[in-house]
Amino acid sequence: MLNILQQSEAEPTPSAASPRPLHAPAAAAHPRRRIDPHEPFRHLPRPRWQPREMREAPPLAPLAGAEGSPPPPVRLRYALLINPFYPKDPHASFGKHVLTPTLALTSVAGATPPEWEVRYWDENLLQGPPPADPVPQLVGITVHLTFAQRAYELARWYRARGAKVVFGGLHILSCPEEARPHADALAIGEGVALWPRILRDAEAGELKPEYSSAFDTPYRTDPPPRRKLLSRNSFLTTSSLIATRGCHNRCGFCYLATDGLRMPYQMRDPEQIAAEFAEDAQPYGVFIDNNLGSNHTYLRALCLALRPLEKIWSAAVTLDVTDDPALVREMALAGCTGVFIGFESLSDGNLAWAKKRTPRTVDYARRVRVFHDNGIQVNGSFVLGFDEDHPDVFATTAEWVEDNRLECATFHILTPYPGTPLYRQMEAEGRLLHRDWSRYDTAHVVFQPRHMTPEQLAQGYAWLYQRLFSHASIWRRRPEDWRAVAPYMAMSYLYKRSNRFWHMLIRAGLVHTVWWPLVEWSRRRHLTYRAELAATPVDTHGIDGTRSVVPHVEVAEQIEVSAPVRQAEALSAPARYGNLVSPGV
Repeated sequence: MLNILQQSEAEPTPSAASPRPLHAPAAAAHPRRRIDPHEPFRHLPRPRWQPREMREAPPLAPLAGAEGSPPPPVRLRYALLINPFYPKDPHASFGKHVLTPTLALTSVAGATPPEWEVRYWDENLLQGPPPADPVPQLVGITVHLTFAQRAYELARWYRARGAKVVFGGLHILSCPEEARPHADALAIGEGVALWPRILRDAEAGELKPEYSSAFDTPYRTDPPPRRKLLSRNSFLTTSSLIATRGCHNRCGFCYLATDGLRMPYQMRDPEQIAAEFAEDAQPYGVFIDNNLGSNHTYLRALCLALRPLEKIWSAAVTLDVTDDPALVREMALAGCTGVFIGFESLSDGNLAWAKKRTPRTVDYARRVRVFHDNGIQVNGSFVLGFDEDHPDVFATTAEWVEDNRLECATFHILTPYPGTPLYRQMEAEGRLLHRDWSRYDTAHVVFQPRHMTPEQLAQGYAWLYQRLFSHASIWRRRPEDWRAVAPYMAMSYLYKRSNRFWHMLIRAGLVHTVWWPLVEWSRRRHLTYRAELAATPVDTHGIDGTRSVVPHVEVAEQIEVSAPVRQAEALSAPARYGNLVSPGV
């Protein structure tokens, strides 16, 4: 989860220097004992608590009515949209599954004509089996690799009762022939564009076996998601937002590299995003863009539009946004309190092999400090099992996370998704262990690593979560500013070490009710912090190490906001890495 608790109200200073940073540089930290590379393998990780309903899908209940009676009639012009159940990794927080709802289905719901009734059902909210009385005329199911079998099970259940079933999602794009026998129709491509046509054909009794649409329709014309369909209390926030589509990277292991998926980078009007955020009346929002920072000009325009809302938000960006520290400052002033950064690996060779354009790993620490100096927390994402990874990768990664005081870290086992370059390589080399898609979830080893055993990779993955969210590691990563320690500790314990608590909240539908006071407190703290930040000059550290101070007003005046989208669309995705680009990329 992207951390929601703002860490610090900056301490006023008598000079024109920047506000007090959240963390001292790593070099200033007290020396400590290095982690023994053999430590992850000395003992088996402790079993993690995982209740049955977090690992098994709810049983499909029989239809209402006495045994032998006919099933309920199909209700015409009634569509049911389902997000299928998937097992939860006990090493990670259960809370991340209810942070914010998926936009895939709520956006499709937004494209539903008014004459159709539409309902949204998320099996992961522990509400029990999906509804079947009345039987929907059309059931739309989003299909991901890991819950494909559950989607097929749901489809059989509804089709047996007279409903028509439509599949959409990335797994349908990568494995259409596998999915085809299980559904009445496949929606391949942009679901929002296809949905009205599918409904018209279903109503006329002329549903086609396949519908396809490229991701090239103007993104800003998409209707807003229908958030009113959601159970607000079941999510920390219902303000899941998306401003851009696509990414300037095409990493070989990422689902965006799937064969046939061509997703050009598109941007929506910043004012449209701000209006959508304001309308949802939530203090906290999550941008679920693949990379909100692909176009720096657009990101700056978006920040200017968001700033008057006085809300807080988090987003996934790449490290190159720190090329311009003034832009990171603009993010903080606009309400950004947390970023999700795909570091992926601490090896330049691994990053070059993955074809990820990113700054060199030696510069990671300095760039993390740019975020921390602007009051932005960092959730670092790391992929384990690359071909240059040896058994010492786990200790090395843990040391780096602790030394640089990352507030949160997320780990993933390298997983070859079907249709990606990584999958083709593993298949050609005979390294795939099986094709049980339910275990292709980045929490299980599904291939033969090059420099370690599958068992070592699985054990190291579990050890990293156990290590980083131990009491000792949480304390090591605490902020230098003592006033920021309490909110940091609250986030660490309530989010990462409280799966029993999360399970209770999800079952009771109290996620939003319980978390709202903490989120609102965080928002108020951030407003205090940014007031001081806005009153200080821009402290800019260039890539080459030079330093220049530019008054904040001049930075703002450099941006034309009269037509931010037209200006941004005229630019290609940035590739401004200078000599920091990884070799071979």
